[in-house]
Amino acid sequence: MNTPVLLPRDIAHHPADWADLQRAVALLEAPTLTARMANMVGAPLEFAVRALPAAVSGRIHGAVQMALNKAVQGALLSMRNEPGKAASTRWHKLAAATSGAVGGAFGFSALLIELPLSTTIMMRSVADVARSEGFDLADLSTRQACLEVFALGGNAENDDASETGYYLARGFTADVMRHLSAELAGRVVTGRDLTLGVAPKEAGKLLAKLVEKVAARFGVVVSEKFAAQAVPVIGAATGAALNTMFTDYYQDMARGHFIVRRLELKYGEDVVRACYQRIAG
Repeated sequence: MNTPVLLPRDIAHHPADWADLQRAVALLEAPTLTARMANMVGAPLEFAVRALPAAVSGRIHGAVQMALNKAVQGALLSMRNEPGKAASTRWHKLAAATSGAVGGAFGFSALLIELPLSTTIMMRSVADVARSEGFDLADLSTRQACLEVFALGGNAENDDASETGYYLARGFTADVMRHLSAELAGRVVTGRDLTLGVAPKEAGKLLAKLVEKVAARFGVVVSEKFAAQAVPVIGAATGAALNTMFTDYYQDMARGHFIVRRLELKYGEDVVRACYQRIAG
């Protein structure tokens, strides 16, 4: 094990927090979901995605946005708000596998039915992890953070390899929230907690707009998943396996994300980011 280097505010003097941050970095900088899916089906996915008809791609992205909207309303608002309660990760994987088997067996015709269900399951799984890390599900900033997790699975066209993938995605959602909250509230917003002082009426609009932006990234990996299921000799079993992989991946992203956010509340955002970059480097 590497000896911790003393960092600002001495995070390394707190072994539990240091170990948590190392775990978060390992989870958040692990191989992408695209790479994992390609490995499962034994073929690159970029060509399969390009082969999808434009009409199909458009319907997938529309379905993704609708699924995220329903997931926010159905998952986050219906869960019991008990910060610190242990997460039920296995149950969510089993539920996702069941819905994925249906999608794998019936193809695109089942996607519009299966996608809202599987996305809601994954959103509940992400919120479950957030709750287990001590976050309040009634807090708008927690809901924002849950949506951020779904931006961690796909890369934007202008992603910069000089920055870690995790902070690139957070920068993407932070910019979106900054512009939206300024537009809705008529003020300049700074920092990463961009939901402070937002009225309940504005909060719904804010989340709806954020869903639209996050869906653009989440839609990339959903398109890749559909393309993977379209590869010959792929059926219900692989549909279930892909959904399990999706849920497992976003559970890992959520765990790392909410560990980082928890540590930021304790040490400050800039300090944790400096520590994260050094560990990742």
